[in-house]
Amino acid sequence: MAKDLICKLVDAGGIKFGAFTLKSGITSPIYVDLRMCVSHPKLLHNIASLVAYTMQKEKIDSDLICGVPYTALPIATCVSMKTSLPMVMRRKEAKSYGTKQIIEGNYKAGQKCIVIEDIVSSGSSIIETAQALTAAGLVVTDAVAFLDREQGGSENLLQWNIKTHSIFKITDILDTLLATNRIVPDVAQDVREFVRTVKAPLVPSLQKKEVKKLSFKERALPTAHPLAQQLFNIMEQKRTNLCVAADLTRSSEVLQLADILGPHICIFKTHVDILEDFSPEFPARLKDLARKHTFLIMEDRKFADIGSTVQQQYTHGVYAIQTWADLVTVHAFPGPAILTALKQASLPDQGCVLVAEMSSAGSLGSKEYTEASVKMGEDVPDFVLGFVSQSRVSDKPNFVLMTPGVQMDTAGDALGQQYCSPSTAVGERGADIIIVGRGITKSKDPAAAAQEYQKAGYDAYMASVAT
Repeated sequence: MAKDLICKLVDAGGIKFGAFTLKSGITSPIYVDLRMCVSHPKLLHNIASLVAYTMQKEKIDSDLICGVPYTALPIATCVSMKTSLPMVMRRKEAKSYGTKQIIEGNYKAGQKCIVIEDIVSSGSSIIETAQALTAAGLVVTDAVAFLDREQGGSENLLQWNIKTHSIFKITDILDTLLATNRIVPDVAQDVREFVRTVKAPLVPSLQKKEVKKLSFKERALPTAHPLAQQLFNIMEQKRTNLCVAADLTRSSEVLQLADILGPHICIFKTHVDILEDFSPEFPARLKDLARKHTFLIMEDRKFADIGSTVQQQYTHGVYAIQTWADLVTVHAFPGPAILTALKQASLPDQGCVLVAEMSSAGSLGSKEYTEASVKMGEDVPDFVLGFVSQSRVSDKPNFVLMTPGVQMDTAGDALGQQYCSPSTAVGERGADIIIVGRGITKSKDPAAAAQEYQKAGYDAYMASVAT
């Protein structure tokens, strides 16, 4: 069926030879366009059958499939019907109404999803689809493509930890068409030479930079912010990159936890507004524990209002956060004025962390928003210590990347929280600090759990520095 399908695609106009300008701007001697298959049901059926067969033959584990918009959508739909695997759809842009979601369909965080693609050139479209799926909490490790143009796409995808399973390569098509006298040897040679010498470039924003990861000690030296320098030194000296999220509702429980876990953490993260019995004594005792065990206090306030209001929230009210927190978290969408306001009200050894990406399923944060948040933070290095993120959003060594939603058991919860392991957070996503909540606070032995996370996180850091 495979060889016959290639010939039928030529007859239907799906494979052409000549001079064609591709999306990348490259002029190619061959053009493969599977969009015409929607008008040829038998061809579409056969392509989907080969995709389904490849998934079975390669024994790819999956709960869902997703076609890259738009050409692969009908292929994925047919594959879903053949395999009974549920399908989800990725929108190229979120709707301005309804659920406003990028990923449509029924799914659960932690499920594995195969990306279906028609043609792999650079791999950019698959990576962009995988990013959207990952942001929704799904796991993407494999992509099945009808055709690999053999121009670097599979290698690019491997850098993003995605394995490509292709049904055909360009050279397979040439061999079949030569054997059936559909093309002459000169045409085949032109295409082979093109494939050998011309590589399809990734979209610039997807190109991974080779950046040597410095140790915390090395990063502390050139850092201008005194609090960032202190944090790097704590992490190096205590051999921990663990931040515990103390989302408890009683002051005594939070203080007890801080005392028990103090030796194993670099940051103690609070949500002071969920305390049912807050009093001015609480932050004073917490600061004593921070000095005793050498950790920083980060109030996860996620400030997000206009400058003057945020300044009042930070310095006044019942919590008077500025009087005791080393760090606060801040959303970027109010714009740079929010940083100006907080900085004006802070001491030189206080700072903030910008929320660039969230760990909740269906987050509305876009790639553009993340990039703008990082740019905004990098412009204020004397106040912004780093970013809360799910990926390596900045390569500047003076900024700390903190990844929440870290847990040994990576199954999500019923409220949209998505988890990843310490090794994934540090080794694959580039985190400097892992933020762990319920994996420790709900444990029968929080101290033992903290030690386990401390070791896992720091081991992953040491491995990343070594490579």
